[in-house]
Amino acid sequence: MSMASNDFFERLRGPADDVWTTYVTHPFVTGLADGSLPPAAFRHYLGQDYLFLMHFARAHALAVYKSDTLADMRAGAAGIAAILDTEIDLHVGYCADWGLSQADMAALPEDPACVAYTRFVLDRGNAGDLLDLQVALAPCVVGYGEIGRRLAADPATKTDGNPYADWIAMYAGAEYQAVVTAARAHLDDLAVRRGGAARFDALADTFRAATRLEVGFWQMGLDHS
Repeated sequence: MSMASNDFFERLRGPADDVWTTYVTHPFVTGLADGSLPPAAFRHYLGQDYLFLMHFARAHALAVYKSDTLADMRAGAAGIAAILDTEIDLHVGYCADWGLSQADMAALPEDPACVAYTRFVLDRGNAGDLLDLQVALAPCVVGYGEIGRRLAADPATKTDGNPYADWIAMYAGAEYQAVVTAARAHLDDLAVRRGGAARFDALADTFRAATRLEVGFWQMGLDHS
């Protein structure tokens, strides 16, 4: 079976199209686009996203452990470094503008929606292999890029006076879009090397479940508005 660039991600998204659409067009997302999202909802999301980043770093550490090539190990190590040395600091700086300190966020109890998604990712990685782990992570990594790109390109998206314009620009920007491109290429490569075609149904179930948990993460924010 041919595995052209980005093909495996598109195959995974196909059976999950309904829940994927709910994820990328969720009312939380439309509230970001028009600036109507209640600030309390966004602050709750930001605090939980800090905790999520900590678990995301753990997932990349698990990716290193689950790797059997140097290239895969380096990819996982680069992900750990990017989160711990750059992304968390950027997130903390951004959250300060919303009245959230790092100490505040570190002391937050994890929302059940954050627990559900992060532990699902780690469980799939622990129980399966590197491909299982990357499929579980894909809705987050790729989905944020799709949302940012779509909102930035939509003329209906409010830019002037939108408190969420910087968030949209971050995920629409070239730096994050390069992360998405690399993640999709890595997924294609893993699918070829680890028999993704033969395992497709199980991997599609993982992808769908992870996307549903991402929907829950958006809803978590709205529920605290």
